[in-house]
Amino acid sequence: MTIVQLEYLLAVANCGSFSIASEHCFVTQPSLSMQIKNLEEELGVVLLDRTKKPVIPTEIGEVVIRNAREAIKAYNYVRESVNELKGEVTGVLRLGVIPTIAPYLLHKFIPGFIAGYPKVELEIREMETSDICTALEHDMLDAALVSGGTTREGIMEYELFNDRFYAYVSPANDLYERSNIRIEEIDPRHLVLLSEGHCLRDQVLELCQGRRTTHNHYHFESGSLDTLMHIVDCTDSMTILPEMATEFIPAERRAQLKTLAKGAASRKIALAVRRTYVKHSIITALRDAILETAPLK
Repeated sequence: MTIVQLEYLLAVANCGSFSIASEHCFVTQPSLSMQIKNLEEELGVVLLDRTKKPVIPTEIGEVVIRNAREAIKAYNYVRESVNELKGEVTGVLRLGVIPTIAPYLLHKFIPGFIAGYPKVELEIREMETSDICTALEHDMLDAALVSGGTTREGIMEYELFNDRFYAYVSPANDLYERSNIRIEEIDPRHLVLLSEGHCLRDQVLELCQGRRTTHNHYHFESGSLDTLMHIVDCTDSMTILPEMATEFIPAERRAQLKTLAKGAASRKIALAVRRTYVKHSIITALRDAILETAPLK
C-alpha cells in the first residue's frame, strides 16, 4: 500500500469517474486504474463499485477512504512540519474563490505571492460557495476566499477585511439624484440580482429584508456583476455592488454609485479552511499577501 494508491483512490471517490480522476492526478487512466486494482488485490476487497455511474465506494471502500483521508493528512503534515522547521514555504496550494471576489482581488495579490514564494505551486478555481464547502470537506481544496459567515460546520474562517456595499443606480431610476440611499427606499421591483447559488444574492436579499413581492415588466438575474451593471445602464433598475467591484466602473458612470445609509451594509471577506487543515505555513503566507494588498478597513 502506497500514498499514491490512496491518493488515486480518493481522486476517484471525489470525482466519481476514473477518467476525470486521472486528469486531476495528471496520469493516464490505465495507470490510475492499475494502482487502485493493485491496492484492492493487496487488501483482498473491492473498494469501488464500477457498475455505478458515477463510480461509488463499496461499503468497505467507504471505511478505507475515510482512513485514507486521515493517512494522507498525516503524511502531508509530516512534510509541512519539516518545511516549517527548515524555514521553507513550499508545496501545492489549491485555492477556491467565489465569483464575486475572483475578478476583483486575485490580480492584486497573486503577482506578489508568486514572487515572494517561488516554491509554492498555486492552483486556483472559481467556484460557488456550496461547491467550495464540498471541495474543502473532501480535501479537493486547501483553502478558499469566501464571504464570511457563508460556509458550513467544520470549516473555519479567518476574516481578512470588510467589503462595503454600494447601490449602482440607473439615471432613469427615481433614486438616481440621491447621493445616499436608505435601505427601505429601495423598490424590490427595480432591483436586479445575481442568480441562485451566489451568496451575495442572499446577502442583498437579507439586507433589503425579503424577496420580490410584486411583479415588474422585466425580471433579470445573472451570474456576473458586470452583466448586472450593463442591465442597470439600459433600464430604470438598480443593483447592489461590493466595494471591490466599484474601482472598475468608468469615470463617466461613477455618478451612478450611491452609498447606503446603513452601518451593516457590508460583507466580510474571509479565508476559509478545514478545521483540520495542515498547510499552515503556505496558508499563512497567502493570508499575509492578501492583507498587504487589501488591508483591513
